[in-house]
Amino acid sequence: MRFVATGSAPRAIGPYSQGIVANGLLYTAGQIALDPATMQVEAEGITEQTEQVMKNLGAILAAAGSDFAKVVKTTVFLTDMADFQAMNEVYARAFGDHRPARSTVAVSGLPKGVRVEIEVVAEAGG
Repeated sequence: MRFVATGSAPRAIGPYSQGIVANGLLYTAGQIALDPATMQVEAEGITEQTEQVMKNLGAILAAAGSDFAKVVKTTVFLTDMADFQAMNEVYARAFGDHRPARSTVAVSGLPKGVRVEIEVVAEAGG
């Protein structure tokens, strides 16, 4: 088991890791729209929040020697399913032609009052 940490994504603010590689797979912690430099949520709208989430995930993937093309599964948490289309547009841009398996669920709340949280499972590099 290998722990993944990068300053290019928000540091863990609790007893968890940004990511863990086990048996060749990277499991990320759920990422919200925290700016890694300020550790604050600066994005308000769902589009901007999803863009920040994808940047954070991209940084963790890179730190594990992976990228969006190696993601096998994602889980998306939304506080309002009315945000699905806007989130999905940003998500689709990040993944391009790659189509990992995905679950999207509505939740009653997320940390720091954000509107979206996403976690991924991906093939990891050496």
